[in-house]
Amino acid sequence: MKRHLISAADLTKDDALLVLDTAEELAQVAGRSIKKLPTLRGRTVVNLFFEDSTRTRISFEAAAKRLSADVINFSAKGSSVSKGESLKDTALTLEAMGADGVVIRHGASGAPHRLAGWVQGSVVNAGDGTHEHPTQALLDAFTMRRRLGELEGRRVTIVGDVLHSRVARSNVLLLDTLGADVTVVAPPTLLPVAIDTWPCSVSYDLDSVLPKSDVIMMLRVQQERMNAAYFPTVREYSRRYGLDGERMAQLPEHAIVMHPGPMNRGVEIAADVADSARSTIVEQVANGVSARMAVLYLLLSGSEPAIGKAASE
Repeated sequence: MKRHLISAADLTKDDALLVLDTAEELAQVAGRSIKKLPTLRGRTVVNLFFEDSTRTRISFEAAAKRLSADVINFSAKGSSVSKGESLKDTALTLEAMGADGVVIRHGASGAPHRLAGWVQGSVVNAGDGTHEHPTQALLDAFTMRRRLGELEGRRVTIVGDVLHSRVARSNVLLLDTLGADVTVVAPPTLLPVAIDTWPCSVSYDLDSVLPKSDVIMMLRVQQERMNAAYFPTVREYSRRYGLDGERMAQLPEHAIVMHPGPMNRGVEIAADVADSARSTIVEQVANGVSARMAVLYLLLSGSEPAIGKAASE
């Protein structure tokens, strides 16, 4: 693997499979009474969050602590950033503290890439603007593989606000690398201009793709990022692109329903679908810790691990 994880495109197929295999071994730790490995003892991981996040920040913190790393949580609110300190100056402060790894979430696309040029440690992108969120794609792929087996040839449908979704971009890139066949479904106003350059198919009709989907991933309508009217009403959007019980019945028997969270129940996904046996939404949260442990482990341990040995330590 490379020194940083900025984009899902940074991962070759072998890299991605190594992360997923490592996550599978590390997931065993969650079932033990003492959920800790000594692998990163003495290493320091900084969680540098410029955007509000609960799920991702806690997941990274749990992952680092289970590997025995020292964790520093940095929030922009109440810090020198709120007084006008630049990202570069913050980076130099982290460098002076000797951070081995920096996990960054930032509202500006490209911020992790810039940070990687200023620090010696490894940088992990935990979401930058509308660009990417590679560890979310890894935990999604890990969840799919646990439910469905190998991803080669699987048909994955990603539905909703693709325009503002860093999760969608990272998933399309990673799933293509792993050999899956990806289709994105959205109204034309919620697709990026360069969607034709993405390695995926495009459809505007959800009902037509449901019967041939192994995975259906619903995306949140990100109204906080919208500065214009991208669809007539929420009700109209839900009617055309929401997943309810009737639509779920059109899926093949083995198909699973995913959502990166947080959900808008009753908008892109109905409550009974979110809580159904086909839903992997709670599993995705649990699997996020294992996937992020694997990423931190491979980036910061200094060498590719003897995976089985590490999980048994």
